[in-house]
Amino acid sequence: MIGLGTYAFFWQHSSEAPDPIGLPEMLRRTRALDADLFQICDYEAITAFSADQVRDIKREADDLGITLELGTRGVLPEHLATYLALSEALGVTTVRSMINTAEHKPTLGEAEQLLGRALPAYEAAGVTLALETYEQVHSRDLVSLVEAVGSSNLGICLDPANSVAALENPVDVIDRCAPYVKNMHVKDFAFTRRGGWVGFTLEGAQLGTGLLDYDHLMTTITPEARGINRVIEHWLPWQDSFEETVRMENLWNSTNLAYIRSNEK
Repeated sequence: MIGLGTYAFFWQHSSEAPDPIGLPEMLRRTRALDADLFQICDYEAITAFSADQVRDIKREADDLGITLELGTRGVLPEHLATYLALSEALGVTTVRSMINTAEHKPTLGEAEQLLGRALPAYEAAGVTLALETYEQVHSRDLVSLVEAVGSSNLGICLDPANSVAALENPVDVIDRCAPYVKNMHVKDFAFTRRGGWVGFTLEGAQLGTGLLDYDHLMTTITPEARGINRVIEHWLPWQDSFEETVRMENLWNSTNLAYIRSNEK
């Protein structure tokens, strides 16, 4: 499936928004774009939702015909148990996470032990945990961790753009992680010169206009054949105003979905 997530509406639910939109509106806008998937990712407020509020989100998604995924950060067993409980309430079968949080940065050995404690409950519930590629953990180490834990319910959420900041070649990240991919974040990116031509800025771009080798990504991962969902995200820089930023955010949502659909193999 192809869909959107909270990062596709980053500015519209941020503190910069005069009237931030909530999850129900994000779901409705996702449906309006004929997308079947929505990932509630790094949306910390959901952990404080009442049981009734969680049921309302599931009902809204069900009524719209949208499959839900969850995303969080960290590998502490008690935190992952919270998201497993949310997964069961929302009908979610994939949870994206990252090894580190702002407060907890385990070694690879510590992460292996923590995941070893958390994974049996995920396996019993039929929920997959996908650890995202990003600059704080080299993709080689992430693959080694997944192999060491050795659970069919643990894999990788592939986002090759994130690893560029650690000077990893996105193609290398794709190739290295391919056998372990369970989930995908799809976003394009480009380097632009900073003012005065002093250095570069790595920022988002519309799909097909940046440096992401989308053809290689698709032919290597073959997400349709493997049942791997693709979630569109953005690194959209702030524009001249909130109104212009939102216009661009919504435009990228529609054009990026169109790009993926037009390039289906």
